[in-house]
Amino acid sequence: MKPNEYKRNTRSAILMIYTGGTIGMKQDPLDMTLKPFDFDQIIEEVPELGKFAFKIDSRTFDPLIDSSDAEPALWKKIAKLIYEKYDDYDGFVILHGTDTMSFSASALSFMLEELGKPVVLTGSQLPIGVPRTDGKENLISSVEIASAKDEYGHAKVPEVAIFFNSLLMRGNRTTKVNSENFNAFLSPNMPPLAEAGINIKYNSSLIRHPDGRTGDFRIFTDLDTRVSILKIHPGITPQVVRNILCGPETRAVIIETYGSGNAPSKKWFIDTIKEAYEMGKIMVNVTQCLRGSVNMDLYATGKALEKAGVVSGNDSTTESALGKLYYLLGKSDDSKWIRTMLERDLRGEISK
Repeated sequence: MKPNEYKRNTRSAILMIYTGGTIGMKQDPLDMTLKPFDFDQIIEEVPELGKFAFKIDSRTFDPLIDSSDAEPALWKKIAKLIYEKYDDYDGFVILHGTDTMSFSASALSFMLEELGKPVVLTGSQLPIGVPRTDGKENLISSVEIASAKDEYGHAKVPEVAIFFNSLLMRGNRTTKVNSENFNAFLSPNMPPLAEAGINIKYNSSLIRHPDGRTGDFRIFTDLDTRVSILKIHPGITPQVVRNILCGPETRAVIIETYGSGNAPSKKWFIDTIKEAYEMGKIMVNVTQCLRGSVNMDLYATGKALEKAGVVSGNDSTTESALGKLYYLLGKSDDSKWIRTMLERDLRGEISK
């Protein structure tokens, strides 16, 4: 279809999925308590949404999930719902609590394969039904972005993303950095996909599109969650390191290191790394720093980790590394293949 054959005023159908979280709360006028909002009547409460989509349907999870209780079962439920409704809607907006939103967005970015439609996660720091809420603006902009199409009628942002405080960020590049202000999320190592001001400005060169070489949209939900996180810190003991790295129920470990990927150089530490590698454990090096990348060739301590079998996580976040490991471990029992795939950019989660 040529651009001039596409009707520019064609509007989208959007499915809004409310999983739980602050954004969905509204103050009851009788007892003044905060109670879940009825999203079936969202257009009546937020009539601006009707400007962007001819149809906005909602699905509310029962029971609602506090984001602190989010786990892979929730991600699977979301993925399956999107798969079931994929042909009926042009985009999806997921309302989610902020505490684990980056974990959910990261995991979903891997689970939703060959995604060709927007999946935008959003939420708020204040309930949608209170004065000064950030929820209404986050919701309106998320729906507008999920509805947006290019001149050919294709989705402008066919990715899993987070919209918060005027910024659309790739989901697997985000981390929560603020519990009190509206700028709750940061994408430390990648610019935003879009910025909302008077108009929404899309950074089109950064947006990923399905390559179409591996078939139609599908989901992968057979996650393997046998992953632990080891945060390196001064005074860490051999017992703690060994328990985490060599634990019998652990297949993989994310090691949060100092700076550009550095960790203690003591013999006991390196020997434990080697022991874990010989046991078949997969270890990924992710920096504790918000910005920057792991470079294990820079210092001797990082090089020692690399020689002992640790894989570089490059500039991925811990949230992204966790979702990627769950996904890859579920795909294969071949540790060599998993280590190779960890260093590849699969969903824009690391810089090339």
